[in-house]
Amino acid sequence: MTLRARLGQPQILIAPGVYDGLTAAIATDAGFEALYLSGAAVAYTRLGRPDIGLSTASEMADTMALIADRTDLPVIMDADTGFGNALNARRTILTYERAGAAAVQIEDQTYPKRCGHLSDKSLISAVEMAGKIAAMADARRQDTLIIARTDAIAVEGIDAAIDRAGRYIDAGADVLFIEAPRNQAELGRIASTFKGKVPLLANMVEGGATPISSATTLQDLGFDIVIFPGGIVRSLARTAHDYYHSLKQAGSNTPFADRMYDFDGLNAVLGTPDMLAMGKRFDGTS
Repeated sequence: MTLRARLGQPQILIAPGVYDGLTAAIATDAGFEALYLSGAAVAYTRLGRPDIGLSTASEMADTMALIADRTDLPVIMDADTGFGNALNARRTILTYERAGAAAVQIEDQTYPKRCGHLSDKSLISAVEMAGKIAAMADARRQDTLIIARTDAIAVEGIDAAIDRAGRYIDAGADVLFIEAPRNQAELGRIASTFKGKVPLLANMVEGGATPISSATTLQDLGFDIVIFPGGIVRSLARTAHDYYHSLKQAGSNTPFADRMYDFDGLNAVLGTPDMLAMGKRFDGTS
């Protein structure tokens, strides 16, 4: 089923964040129907840096291609600001399509951008953003969804965010993402304004500006997609912190053993036995 077809169904789509082939494979095995690859997650893991526009388009595309090698699920892919003007945005959607993205998300911040839940963001004009969306819609060669994100709530207020969002729909956006609503009232206003016009995406960031809501609550409001883009990185970073401190203190992994896969356990997750059996089948040793 395509991502567009799935969004036509009544049940909200939960898309967990992934950042490489391993997390994509584990999330797929957990039974999700779609995945989300954020620029933040790539910056956090590949660069060890914050989400302030440091991830490049090529780094994102390389990561997407590796994820596509490990899962058949549709992946929603973060394109930040399109990495430049409308011409850059056109090239970005084509590059992301080739890498395997099912949907491309673009936002109306200036470049370099920053995390939608950080302060002191700045925006390009609605006219320029609409041009980027139209350019991407014109350039795409597949049924790649365009997700238009506006960060206007924190900069210009909810009224301006609603206005910008309407313009982005008119420009050709397939999905709408109004970033960082500050309370349930703003979530409800977004849903009541745009429900039924295009699918709506909500972003759940632990400790961010938006109150954490369950998928069921968001579905009842009128949202169609909920993403948890950085949860896996925050979880693994905390685990890595505890692991390294435990190893330094104990000089052994024994105290941490109940929080780890052993050798065989990790190989089972990776599918090592199946891959070795496939190798034997094709090299004539089976």
